[in-house]
Amino acid sequence: MGSTDKLQEYKGKRDFSKTPEPQGGEGSGDKPIFVIQQHDASSMHYDFRLEHDGVLLSWAVPKGPSTDPRDKRLAVRTEDHPLDYARFEGRIPEDEYGAGVVIVWDAGTYENTSEKDGEAIDMDAALKKGHIRVRLNGSKLAGGYSLVHTRMRGQEKNWLLIKEDDDGADARRNPVSTEPRSLISGKTIEEMAKAVPPENDTTDTA
Repeated sequence: MGSTDKLQEYKGKRDFSKTPEPQGGEGSGDKPIFVIQQHDASSMHYDFRLEHDGVLLSWAVPKGPSTDPRDKRLAVRTEDHPLDYARFEGRIPEDEYGAGVVIVWDAGTYENTSEKDGEAIDMDAALKKGHIRVRLNGSKLAGGYSLVHTRMRGQEKNWLLIKEDDDGADARRNPVSTEPRSLISGKTIEEMAKAVPPENDTTDTA
């Protein structure tokens, strides 16, 4: 299945004459990328995305990622996003899917370290197995993370995002609260909201 086909759900939910969200994009280089976007929509959450096969596999993480291996953070699988979404920041208009404000909270490259029976497996096999292991090389997050499918009936989209116990683990850190600024604009989510107010908001942001 091509990346265009994989984006059918994404494109079907959006009116690109209204939303500034991207429609496509090309691969970034030799190593696949990851991106974590803070998204203040109907509720605040963090979108965890992994480049694979021409798209960004995506999960919504309500509490954001943790650096404490004891934490098991709910991660709800959402539709694949286009690769250009990795640099998207701004406001999704009211009445559009996901309406709200987005910043790029963290980004970098990653390595797939998934295994089955001690043997390395590709991302498709890891998805099917329901256990993805990756090693992140980001500005805020580093080291191993696991995405584990809960396999609970009626909650098929639910996974858990878990930090592996390695050099990148630190139970004392809480980067979601202590490192709130965008990698691209340097803005917090609140500052971005003021910089790009809703179209019907005439507040002076200068």
